[in-house]
Amino acid sequence: MIVKKNAQPDIRRYNWYMWRTVIGCIAFFFLLLAVTYFGLFGPLPSFRDLENPKSNQASEVIAADSAVLGTYFVENRSSVTYAQLSPNIVNALVATEDTRFYEHSGIDFQRSFTIIILNLIGKKQGGSTITQQLAENLFTEQRARNPLVRFTQKLKEWIIAVQLERRYTKEEIITMYLNKVNFGAYNTYGIKSAAHTYFNVTPDKLTPDQAALLVAMVKGPGAYSPIRHPDRALNRRNLVLGLMAKQGFLSEGQSQELMKKQLGLNFNPMDHNAGPAPYFRAVLKKEIQKIFKDQNITKSDGTTYDLDRDGLRIYTTVDSKMQQYAEEAQREYMPLLQAQFNAQWKGVSRHKTIKNFKLLLDEGMYRSDRYKELQLQGKTDEEIRQNFDTPDSLDLFTWHGDIDTVMKPIDSIVYCKLMLRNALMSMDPTTGYIKAWVGGTNFEHFKYDQVKDGTRQVGSTAKPFTYSVAIENGFSPCMEVDNVPVTINGYGSGPWTPSQSMSDYLPGSITLIKALGYSQNYIAAYIMNEVKPTPVMELIKKMGITSDVPPYPSICLGVFNASVFDMTGAYSVFANHGTWTEPTFILRIEDKNGNVIYTHTPKVVQAMDEQSAYVMTYMLKGVIKDGTGSRLQYKYHLTNPIAGKTGTTQTNSDGWFMGVTPQLVTGVWTGCEDRDVHFFSTRLGEGANSALPVFALFMKKVYADASLGIFKNVDFDAPEKGAGITLDCDAYKQQQQGTGEVDKKLGF
Repeated sequence: MIVKKNAQPDIRRYNWYMWRTVIGCIAFFFLLLAVTYFGLFGPLPSFRDLENPKSNQASEVIAADSAVLGTYFVENRSSVTYAQLSPNIVNALVATEDTRFYEHSGIDFQRSFTIIILNLIGKKQGGSTITQQLAENLFTEQRARNPLVRFTQKLKEWIIAVQLERRYTKEEIITMYLNKVNFGAYNTYGIKSAAHTYFNVTPDKLTPDQAALLVAMVKGPGAYSPIRHPDRALNRRNLVLGLMAKQGFLSEGQSQELMKKQLGLNFNPMDHNAGPAPYFRAVLKKEIQKIFKDQNITKSDGTTYDLDRDGLRIYTTVDSKMQQYAEEAQREYMPLLQAQFNAQWKGVSRHKTIKNFKLLLDEGMYRSDRYKELQLQGKTDEEIRQNFDTPDSLDLFTWHGDIDTVMKPIDSIVYCKLMLRNALMSMDPTTGYIKAWVGGTNFEHFKYDQVKDGTRQVGSTAKPFTYSVAIENGFSPCMEVDNVPVTINGYGSGPWTPSQSMSDYLPGSITLIKALGYSQNYIAAYIMNEVKPTPVMELIKKMGITSDVPPYPSICLGVFNASVFDMTGAYSVFANHGTWTEPTFILRIEDKNGNVIYTHTPKVVQAMDEQSAYVMTYMLKGVIKDGTGSRLQYKYHLTNPIAGKTGTTQTNSDGWFMGVTPQLVTGVWTGCEDRDVHFFSTRLGEGANSALPVFALFMKKVYADASLGIFKNVDFDAPEKGAGITLDCDAYKQQQQGTGEVDKKLGF
């Protein structure tokens, strides 16, 4: 072979050009990295940003038994620690996204070179390591479409990836990545939310096939959604399982066996309306925001906490099991009561029967979302009314599930006005801790909370307040009074004489305990005339009623308004030896790092003396044993120590039942949205029929669950010094007779 004399120098020259070009490109690349580092293409995250990367995290509402009741979120994301991750999810992620994750320092140059070659020959591959992907997720707001801008973003991500590797361990980086990544459906971010949404498990319980599916979604949560594209998701999951076997995380046999399985979803999407205690969570959110504002609780940088983004942990007093039982009790009884209500209204002219019917419809229309939306569209009032009179497809609540129907929107308002509402609150009388909170019948359709936000007339549930003042003034439960009309003068516009339903009127002379048991209005008025309104009003206030209670005689019959929240707290005084302990539902609030930023200490007030409280529980037990609450015993077979009081307001607009046990005090209210819509018959509308059964069903479930520690055989503790009064009416009568004979002998 003949070689030209000048060939060798030419080869050397070409090699030098080639190496100079390569070295120049490398130098230029590192120069670009350097100028990127110094901010030529925009600022890089600061040291503080790297130490505390921002991430929208959902705040969790945690029950007393550690169950998560729900979350507040913009992105449905809750963080976990590395110890709370299943090895399967870690292995699936490493096998799929970054096989050399534990070997590189943020940038895998070996992999990057391979990816460049593959892309040059037409096999598109992503070259980002897990750390680079984390850097992009944390600090790149939106991936640019312009190639040059995207290149500068990539340079930043490389630098950030190296910085992340220097400041965090591999385990921390994996954890941050899994807490950040998007999993698609229902705004689901982070592995904890994803495990709950798709499989209803915690991240530590994820099986290899479940972990493979979730990692499969990382590449494209929309494209590989197991809900919208199950076949595509299945194929992608099996690819991940194959990669796990290839990397030695699974055996070939395990991988093949798992590939035969179906997706096995247990889809449990989270939204603000779903889950237990939605009314409670809505009230809780407003209360926390108020606390932060009133007490000026802020973050270290002076900014206010955002419940939807800052990952707070809110520890509450609500017990998830009791909450479940309360909601179940409502769902079991209210459909039956609604059927009774509907039967009374069948064929009845709403226009003629409901007072101010047109006004009610107008108010309902003005408050509706539909009206507000039409206003925003610039519609006139006439156009809006025409819209409400035009049939449309509507979603309506029923006790047997939502229904889609065609109806005039104005008729749907009538439908909702005739839908019964119900609310329940249950609390520990000693600690004040609220254990269950059911603010309404369906949060999605009726968002108004009737436990704390709403107030209604309390009816006969107010009578024990007047009786309590009498007991404190030396009256005996066994004292007999003629059950005749009483007129009280000197208050308001003129004399006041209460009425009494003749269907439950007890003629003659009866004891106070019997009068309370059968809710006799004349006797309540007699006592009020003896003790006067102002002391009763003052006691009511000391027992925690925050609404307006005017010092008029009629308050003995409950003509004032109060909330279920306040009434339940007031009745806890009887079970708690005369002490009112503020109803409490927040224990403490922690920030995302576990630092306590708020702790609640309930207020405590000695509302009445211990002896009087004990006597009142004795009298209220009489309501259950032989009074308006007796169906607790004969129908629901709750024969254990229970005190209580029914309440029914004028025209049967409100039905109440207050149930008191030594360990749990529960208030229940039932009625329609407007007081002008009500039962026609007291037999059906009275608290004994409209509210008491919900309490009964709730307590039966609570008693059946021994883990709750609420027991039937517990009775009210007698005061150490005794009741201070004779409670046996036979003995009391003998004493009175004996006193009378002595008086005669002494000449009185």
